[in-house]
Amino acid sequence: MNQKHILRVNINGEYLETEVDPEMCLAEFLRDQLLLTGAKIGCKKGECGACTIIMNGKAVLSCILPVMRAMDANITTIEGLSDGDKLHPLQEEFINGGAIQCGFCTSGMILSAKALIDSNPNPSHDDIKKALGGNICRCTGYEKIENSILKAAARMREVS
Repeated sequence: MNQKHILRVNINGEYLETEVDPEMCLAEFLRDQLLLTGAKIGCKKGECGACTIIMNGKAVLSCILPVMRAMDANITTIEGLSDGDKLHPLQEEFINGGAIQCGFCTSGMILSAKALIDSNPNPSHDDIKKALGGNICRCTGYEKIENSILKAAARMREVS
């Protein structure tokens, strides 16, 4: 058994200080210890993007990130996007635009898109393609996803 380490981290706006196994990846910590299961573990190689979260403003692959790299970080998971029962515009537009089929990749896609829009409120199709380059969708097809992101970005610009 590995010696436990203390991790200090802010997840979805809540400060947390807890013991972790330093050998685990961040996705395992989120899913197994915190029961935040929106970040999926698909490939465990950083190739599919289903595990994408936002850490310190950037989209990162949590399945290949050692948990201790999250020390003192600010993390957003898909569970932290909605405001109670009110969905985030990205979540709403993915639903409205039919950009969800099986849903396995959806949280990673949405968080990659949020990180993009946070840094570039008016992304082009090319910007979106680049931002989603590490996210794979086997069901929906990227056109609906890209269009949903464009609509959500427009809505987000209206309220800023």
